[in-house]
Amino acid sequence: MLYNYGSINIDHVYRVSHLVRPGETLSSQSYTQVLGGKGANQSLAMARAGGEVTHWGRLSQSDRWALETLARAGVNTSLIELTADASGHAIIQVDDHAENAIILNPGANHGFSERHIEALMTSVQPGDWLLLQNECNALGTVMTLAARHGMRIAFNPAPLGANVHSLPLELCQVLFLNRGEAAALAGLEDNAEVDALLDVLSRRLPDVELVLTLGRDGVCYQWGEQRLALPALPVEAVDTTAAGDTFIGYFMAARQREASIDTCLREASAAAALCVQRAGAAPSIPLASDVAASFHE
Repeated sequence: MLYNYGSINIDHVYRVSHLVRPGETLSSQSYTQVLGGKGANQSLAMARAGGEVTHWGRLSQSDRWALETLARAGVNTSLIELTADASGHAIIQVDDHAENAIILNPGANHGFSERHIEALMTSVQPGDWLLLQNECNALGTVMTLAARHGMRIAFNPAPLGANVHSLPLELCQVLFLNRGEAAALAGLEDNAEVDALLDVLSRRLPDVELVLTLGRDGVCYQWGEQRLALPALPVEAVDTTAAGDTFIGYFMAARQREASIDTCLREASAAAALCVQRAGAAPSIPLASDVAASFHE
């Protein structure tokens, strides 16, 4: 089983001609309200990929409709706490070049107590996976308790904050990073060569599998002496929101069924390529049947 200690957000998505500039007032071309949050997106992606995932999260009672979207996809929502706190939410701009800008308010995602976390851990077994992002509080506590319970930890430290540098990253089995996050953790410039980033991080975290997503430049994987690189699939992007979350969910679903690393990377890359061709976050995450079909096109 994989348990996802993850954010659940309500996304307010505005389609705009360009990302708004300081001092500018800009009319949007459209507006939608959808389920979002890196945690919820990754649970959705894993479930749509055919994986087994239980979501640990917190959501306002007034937004319980969001549970239906998760449950319909096959996510186990029984351990999501409904609370009087306001849900986390995001204000998302998406422009005509498929770039986005996001303002995030954590809301209920930052309301986990140590007692609540300890209660969640009573359901796990050694060897279970724990998936984490950086949109919920108490990550250090969760990681330490998970390791103590024999869980394997997969961490996506996004959005990257100063807190990540003090987390016990050496407890992770898999670390998902984009180029900017990798550079920040390695202490290098954003434009540093990929090999340099992987060299530094693999020396610092020799027992951690590194998955470095590079957008149009594909993806790299590093563990021990093994280093793989796959090119990105050539597609016309409409909206890049949730592409990284889709990649992670599909990668972990393939990993859960003990697929090879090459298969994990290829399926995750294909899913992310389909994702960017659709608008929105949760609505853009493809089904496993769509991903399978894309390999035969």
